Amino acid sequence: MDFPAAALRHIDEIASYHAHIYFSAETMPGAVALREALSARFSVRVGHMHQTPVGPHCANMFQVAFETSLFATFVPWLMLNRNGLTILIHPNTTYPRHDHDRDSLWLGTPLPLRTGSLPLVHPSADEAGPPNTTPDPNMRA
Repeated sequence: MDFPAAALRHIDEIASYHAHIYFSAETMPGAVALREALSARFSVRVGHMHQTPVGPHCANMFQVAFETSLFATFVPWLMLNRNGLTILIHPNTTYPRHDHDRDSLWLGTPLPLRTGSLPLVHPSADEAGPPNTTPDPNMRA
């Protein structure tokens, strides 16, 4: 589905965001360190360390789901602390394929995605879900 040039979308469409943090066997220690550091600072939902590609992702990765209210602090923190890792950040709307391939941003070198498996339209957007981290109130972002 393409949106007409005149059809502006509203940011209220965004239910949450995902950050997909990619790693290889060589960069896994940096990914683990980043995972621990962000978990100590942010109230987010951190997923499993996938050591094989899953879904539209063509590399090992872990996902971080976060509320829209965290974007302004979490994304800049990732920019400064990504340990050289590539990160895909995308909104979660009712247009999953566009979320990943057109409306996303990359930190580091973009990687290929298999977005053909994602639906063009979904009846609901992914929420961030309950956080599974316990940030230390003494840790600064």
